[in-house]
Amino acid sequence: MALFAIADLHLSLGEDKPMDIFAGWNDYVSRLKNNWLRLIDDDDTVVVAGDISWAMKLEQTLIDFQWIENLPGKKIFLKGNHDYWWATKSKIDKFLIKNNLNSISVLFNNSYVCGDYAVCGTRGWFLENDTPEDIKVLNREVGRLRTSIETALKTGKEPIVFMHYPPYYNCTECKEIFDVLLEYNIKKCYYGHIHGAKNFKNAFEGNYKGVELKLISCDKLSFIPMLVR
Repeated sequence: MALFAIADLHLSLGEDKPMDIFAGWNDYVSRLKNNWLRLIDDDDTVVVAGDISWAMKLEQTLIDFQWIENLPGKKIFLKGNHDYWWATKSKIDKFLIKNNLNSISVLFNNSYVCGDYAVCGTRGWFLENDTPEDIKVLNREVGRLRTSIETALKTGKEPIVFMHYPPYYNCTECKEIFDVLLEYNIKKCYYGHIHGAKNFKNAFEGNYKGVELKLISCDKLSFIPMLVR
């Protein structure tokens, strides 16, 4: 029963927004599928940390979600900045049940036990927040992260945090987010959002203030889900 993670699938099976036009993304759907089938068993869990589908509305995600449903393992979805279809957890849960998407769950102000770990997290936000609206969204994300971690701690398992935005990038820290990680003594944090060789150079991976940071965007991982444990 292993735990894997990957972010930024950017599926567009029902939309006209192919990612193949970008360097390194050629035939990425088939590559991702083949790697997934090679690594993941039905009793494994895969955290998909945001930017899952280019669909604009929840109902339009169905073909992308069905593609994911047909892959082995349980999947835990986390919101990304391009998941415009995202709704309340209640509405998404009802959509998943209605369409027999039984292997998919949503991480939103909650957590999930996976072996010795409790999966928790939130989308996160930009590193620099200058406008009142940005600060409002950031504070909301800080609250959601705190809530998710606290539900994880109640399980008695070690919390592992997953985010879409990096909490630390290009020598810049999102202090409000990182303070929460430090407050709860989080040891591992996985994030996505960053794409392209130039930007990968600025993405920190390693130990920062006692937190092990890992970038798990699809193209960084060569479309191979990363083993967390």
